[in-house]
Amino acid sequence: MRKVIDLQMEFWKKDIANIELDLQSRDEIPKLLMGLQYIYRTPPIREKVFKVLKQIVPKRSHENGRPGMDLWKILVLGTLRLNCNWDYDKVHEMANNHHKLRQMLGHSETDFDSNYALQTIRDNIALLTPAILDEINQIVVKAGHSTITTNNDHQLRGSCDSFVVETDVHYPTDTNLLFDATRKMISLIAIICSELGITAWRQSHHNIIKVKRLLRGIQRLKRSTSKDEAKKQKRDQFIVAEHQNYINVCQGFVLKAKESIGILRELGILTMSQDLRLSTVEHYIRHADRQIDQIRRRVVLGEKIAHEEKVFSIFEPHTEWISKGKAGIPQELGLAVCVLKDQHGFILHLPVAVLTKVFIALKTKGN
Repeated sequence: MRKVIDLQMEFWKKDIANIELDLQSRDEIPKLLMGLQYIYRTPPIREKVFKVLKQIVPKRSHENGRPGMDLWKILVLGTLRLNCNWDYDKVHEMANNHHKLRQMLGHSETDFDSNYALQTIRDNIALLTPAILDEINQIVVKAGHSTITTNNDHQLRGSCDSFVVETDVHYPTDTNLLFDATRKMISLIAIICSELGITAWRQSHHNIIKVKRLLRGIQRLKRSTSKDEAKKQKRDQFIVAEHQNYINVCQGFVLKAKESIGILRELGILTMSQDLRLSTVEHYIRHADRQIDQIRRRVVLGEKIAHEEKVFSIFEPHTEWISKGKAGIPQELGLAVCVLKDQHGFILHLPVAVLTKVFIALKTKGN
């Protein structure tokens, strides 16, 4: 059972519509709370927003089961998290200790027992999807236009601006992406084998160190600057040999992992959890196979890898390589977002597909 909001006020609680906020504050929190308060105290807008929020939970869940977090609280916490760019730990701290925010959530000054668990906040804010946010944004923008627009200014004028939402990734090269995939593949399958009493991967830590040493050796390699063509050719051959050795070692671990997966599935002793984790191992194996192929083509065969074939993070595959020509910033790693806003500063359009990618990026960062 989940309510949108508990409109039955208790004597010791303050009505959300009457909360006094600091109008002189230049921080973003009071401004956001004012906007949420306006939605709450304006019945026509509130009804439309509440109707959208009801889409979060299936109809059968409104009347059954134990009480869940009110949808109004999800809206308040989710709005603050996205607009202030907080992680979940920050939301957890503010929801339990920020005086005005707790009043906006419907708590009294003496309500010390109603604290939120971190996992509760994670699970509930995740319900606030990009599509729901887009619908609410359209309602708020229309309400804002009806409030601000004068009789002499009916024409809507828009402008576009683009920016990059950076993802939390290291600088990508095909060699360190191969190490990431191999490291995760080895560590995950070693855990599963250990749980089942299989010792085939008992040296997993040593194997990861071995691959890492090879990677560090490759990262220190430099092309020869000698004018002697024989020396340059010899150095180039050495670099190719080092890369070939690196991908051969990684290829060996990939083949061993594939054999282990086949044996484990044939035994039929895997739990559902272990079977799901094996699927994750197969996911990293696919990444490793792709990187091995690209390193061989680039270094050994001398091919140029097409941009559309490249992946810039195996953990955040939505990451894009963006070159905007900024001074001192040759490239950025993240998501390119184009925002359309009007002359009043309202965001008119942000494609839901793009918003979903931004939501994923921020969620990953928050985790």
